[in-house]
Amino acid sequence: MYFDIAIERVLGHEGGYTPGENDPGGETKWGISKRSYPSLNIATLTREDAKQIYRKDFWLRINADKLPDSVAYQLLDFAINSGISTAIRYFQRALGVADDGHFGPVSQAAANSMSEADMVLRINAERLELMVKLKGWDRFGRGWARRIAENLRYGANDS
Repeated sequence: MYFDIAIERVLGHEGGYTPGENDPGGETKWGISKRSYPSLNIATLTREDAKQIYRKDFWLRINADKLPDSVAYQLLDFAINSGISTAIRYFQRALGVADDGHFGPVSQAAANSMSEADMVLRINAERLELMVKLKGWDRFGRGWARRIAENLRYGANDS
């Protein structure tokens, strides 16, 4: 059930169709890019199709159902914005475990021992640290920072 809330937030961040002239992912709709899904007709992608892609290819792969809701949302949004492996690695840093990009029993144990609020704060701190290092920061940084600020607000309400 929480997936439905989380994905509506993500879709609000991602928005509708863009032809992709200034986007490294190229043509994009609902955050689904032609670069990631080359055989998909991006222009005709429906909101429901995007939700199904996000559930199968992101939500399940980050083991979101094993995390508190507020943390699951933060990790989902991070994974969609920066890639699954990157999001997991930075989440592992937030948890204080080896950042190997595989969320296994050690990472789960660390998540189980940390407060929900601390995880929300730490994952967003790690995410912001990553973003300011990206070459696109000068062009897209204001929007990325606003997205993280909004996620912190969600985190405060959710946890």
